[in-house]
Amino acid sequence: MKKILFIVVVGFAILSCEKKTENTMTVSGNIKGLKKGTLYLQHFPDSTLIVLDSLNIKGDGAFTFSHELESPEVFYLYLKKEDNNDINDRITFFGEPGEIFINTAWNTFDTDSEISGSKSHEKMIEFTEMMSNFNIKTLSLIQQGALPEFQEDSIAMDSLQKLSDQNVVNRYRYTLNFGLINSDSYVTPYLMITEAKEANPKYLDSVYNSLTPEVASSKYGMIFKEFLDKQKTD
Repeated sequence: MKKILFIVVVGFAILSCEKKTENTMTVSGNIKGLKKGTLYLQHFPDSTLIVLDSLNIKGDGAFTFSHELESPEVFYLYLKKEDNNDINDRITFFGEPGEIFINTAWNTFDTDSEISGSKSHEKMIEFTEMMSNFNIKTLSLIQQGALPEFQEDSIAMDSLQKLSDQNVVNRYRYTLNFGLINSDSYVTPYLMITEAKEANPKYLDSVYNSLTPEVASSKYGMIFKEFLDKQKTD
């Protein structure tokens, strides 16, 4: 009888540990070809990167992590491979409640990952893909400026500088416009504090004031508000 009671108690304990709520984020997937390594779920609660959970992988690249969220935010999957390779890998994704699926391969862990199930992450990808166009243009202008024919022509260099300045302006315009259009996305305040800190404060205020109450009260929404308040007092 005591053994039966013990089993029942243990069973309830396991069920309680696995109980999910509407704020539970479950991240699962597979790392193709991984034979041995340790996978970590990480995030920045403030200014320090911490490990929320870890999993030792041996012979099977399947994994699952669950975490209770206060609000959607950026998380990381960090893979420490035991392959005598000092280069380890980290996948960045925007987590939110619900099922998120991440599939990748051990040798292209952070460069070829497929992430689905997070609307916030989809918005992040939409933004970063556009940002890559601005980055490519910046690189192209830098490469042109390094050519001898430009180095020896001050007028041509001035022209390149104007194009570079305009590219920066266009980058900020896109970021701010993205924020105004996506006022209901938890990604918006995160992008404002990571990509648009140098933008005109009045435009940043406009983005903040457009946020939905849920987004404004989120982790990044409150950090965004603190940043704006500090700007006004400095």
